[in-house]
Amino acid sequence: MDEGTFAELVADALDSLPDEFLARMENVQVTIEDWPSREDLEEVGLSLRDKSSLLGLYHGVPLTRRDTFYSALPDRITIYQKPIERLAGNDEDDIREQVRHTVIHEIAHYYGISDERLDELGYD
Repeated sequence: MDEGTFAELVADALDSLPDEFLARMENVQVTIEDWPSREDLEEVGLSLRDKSSLLGLYHGVPLTRRDTFYSALPDRITIYQKPIERLAGNDEDDIREQVRHTVIHEIAHYYGISDERLDELGYD
């Protein structure tokens, strides 16, 4: 899938979120990369051979950990195109669903929701 089409899927996923989630998101940049970097993999305890397993990554301080004096560069959510395509295959509907799932997952981290809690909620 070309970059432009994939970017549209990410934008569609963001646009599909309820307004109450979007209204509280401040200073968050969403980017798309082909693959996770070595540093991104190390941040989550993965090696280079596991690069296909990282679909997205939230970089920042979750809202639940901030105090009134918090000030920083924009938080960043990175969506990794090639691992998503590898997982979903060539079907655009499957890619669209995986993109939406990944975007929701990473935004949940922005709000301070852990992977364990996401699993409990069915967003594994």
